[in-house]
Amino acid sequence: MRIVAGRFRGRPLASPPDESIRPTADRVRESVFNMLASRLGPDLGGARVLDLFAGTGALGLEALSRGASFAMFVDSGIAARALIRDHIETFGLGGTTRLLKRDATSLGPIERFKPFDLVFLDPPYGKGLGEKALASARDGGWIVPGALIVFE
Repeated sequence: MRIVAGRFRGRPLASPPDESIRPTADRVRESVFNMLASRLGPDLGGARVLDLFAGTGALGLEALSRGASFAMFVDSGIAARALIRDHIETFGLGGTTRLLKRDATSLGPIERFKPFDLVFLDPPYGKGLGEKALASARDGGWIVPGALIVFE
């Protein structure tokens, strides 16, 4: 697994320690970001990214590599947060990221953060968690009107 394009192109991403974290495949990420670039421009318009059920952080990290201005990674799993933290440190992204230990289905009010205009959701399959997380983000003011949502 690697960053597909942008300033970190080709840089490896650590693999999850077990199968409970399913990273988005490189080719899928490449296709998603090609579609986003056609809508937002090659630098993603400097988007503010919310990566829910972040797992390895691959989607948010890819967005930062391609020009997003900020990424918030949300995951409740210990292993996932450790992977994301390692990636943030390895790429030197401490100033443009935040990592939250939180259940994506109950985010609560956004409070001190600015809302996001690009949202990635990659929840566990078949549990209906994505819909709950999206509703939680909307109700808590985490998403700007007209935000792009990528729901895997």
